[in-house]
Amino acid sequence: MTTDQTLLFSLFGMVFILLIWGRWRYDLVAFVALTIALVLGLVPTSLAFSGFGHPATIIVALVLIISRGLTNAGAINMITQKLTSLDLKLSNHIAAMSGLGAIFSAFMNNVAALALLMPVDLQTSEKAKRSPRITLMPLAFATILGGLVTLIGTPPNIIIAAYRDQVLGTPFTMFDFTPVGLICSITGILFITLIGWRLIPKTKDNPGVELFNQEDYLAELVVSEDSPAIGKLVRELDETAEDCDIAILGLVRNHKRLSGHARYTEINVGDILVINATPTAIDKFRSTLKLKFDGENKNEKITSSNMSLIEVVIPKHAKIEGRSAISLRLLNNHGIILLGISRQGSQFKERIRRTNIKAGDVLLLLGPSNTLDEIVQWIGGLPLAERGLSVTQYRQAWLSIAIFFAAIATASFGGLYLAVALALVVVTYIALNIVPINEVYQQIEWPIIVLLGSMIPLGVALETSGGTALIAKEIVAVTDGMPATVVLFILMIVVMTLSDVLNNTATAVIGAPIALEIATQLNVNPDPFLMAVAVAASCAFLTPIGHKNNTLIMGPGGYKFSDYWRMGLPLEILIILVAVPSILFFWPL
Repeated sequence: MTTDQTLLFSLFGMVFILLIWGRWRYDLVAFVALTIALVLGLVPTSLAFSGFGHPATIIVALVLIISRGLTNAGAINMITQKLTSLDLKLSNHIAAMSGLGAIFSAFMNNVAALALLMPVDLQTSEKAKRSPRITLMPLAFATILGGLVTLIGTPPNIIIAAYRDQVLGTPFTMFDFTPVGLICSITGILFITLIGWRLIPKTKDNPGVELFNQEDYLAELVVSEDSPAIGKLVRELDETAEDCDIAILGLVRNHKRLSGHARYTEINVGDILVINATPTAIDKFRSTLKLKFDGENKNEKITSSNMSLIEVVIPKHAKIEGRSAISLRLLNNHGIILLGISRQGSQFKERIRRTNIKAGDVLLLLGPSNTLDEIVQWIGGLPLAERGLSVTQYRQAWLSIAIFFAAIATASFGGLYLAVALALVVVTYIALNIVPINEVYQQIEWPIIVLLGSMIPLGVALETSGGTALIAKEIVAVTDGMPATVVLFILMIVVMTLSDVLNNTATAVIGAPIALEIATQLNVNPDPFLMAVAVAASCAFLTPIGHKNNTLIMGPGGYKFSDYWRMGLPLEILIILVAVPSILFFWPL
């Protein structure tokens, strides 16, 4: 190996380790790696920020804005509202939601598709009195599968198409992914509907009704001047707590948590009771003992009687992840009280408002009705109750759909370059106020943009240094004498395994040049190998960290890390077995 290759492999090794570790955000890891590469001269200065102007980066950003436009216009709600009115059996519900999720994901960001359908699934679970853990994982996996169907369905497809344009002169078009993607998606959804959901572990005490909107939260309530609890021992509240169906976990006095549960401590004005309960039970207990929410009356923004409660799940790399309510000044600056945190039954040593939030946490927030949704969007949370992030404009639903599909059709038939067609959709949505101008930049997942902008120059450097050729040579050497079909199988397994522990976008950036180099050394058509990387990079079903959608359902579904592989492993094996023959049929060697 040359010096440059050694340094680049070391740098990529560091990136892999840090991404798997997960302590630092993936965009920060990628940007630091790019900076190091620039300092070491591995990436030319002229290409330093070329990734940020790359077509793949621009298209990903545009698709995210368009997804918001379709939501704002009510195009999605027209369908989901009809679905919630149906009384479907469990298997039929899973089939309907999975199919709907896959269709949405084919034409919009798959994270956005899950965010739209997850509240629908939770509402139908409540109506049917069944556990949402049975249906949320099938929905998440289906939205991932749906992204395989079109160019704009998932970032790996966009990256692979752009890479093909860069090295072969022509990109994959909008529906070049459809034959293979559709077969994989349909096969995967059939598996999920008929078999997969049955493999999801049930909780030991699962009576079939552990509805998410009845999840227990760790919350804090302040003893007011007129509370009947004053002068009583904490243990004397046991009967009231039992009637309200809450558990008293402790007492906070003068900002310090008293030892144990403080059961023999006399309650004073200003003390804070730490409890564990559902939102309904919290409110009942508060009313019974005339308690206050921690932070109530401390901010003029929350003195109005027009207050709302909302449950919010926190996705990976949201603004609030790794930070506390105090550090974001939710109460002082925005009038939002963090009432409770649900983290799969975990207890916290710190006060609620000082606890750092993790991806997958579910927050119970109280705030002014007219600003609550806006703040939820600002912190990067996804509401799990009635959605209301924007005013839905039902009169423009069909117009927004027509504009979007007209642009897709024009780009598909070569009338316009795809990025230009999508840009026109965004401009039109803004002009019609379907996407308000102040929402445009809020809808872009900037960590993904930074990741792409940083990884693309690194990928180019690995390729130009001969690093990808070296990796491809090793793979070809290991499979020496085997048919190209076997090499294709092995490539898919390797890429899919990487995607389960790394971001799928980064996996596609790294896998694309390796796929091309393998095809070159085998002297075969590179298209099937590029397609294999596109499919494999998107199909991350083994872990909650492999894909954002897997992380989003972890809290609401009450899943453990080990729950994913039970349905995910057979699904990944099935996708590989179906994808390789399909790829070879539609994209012969």
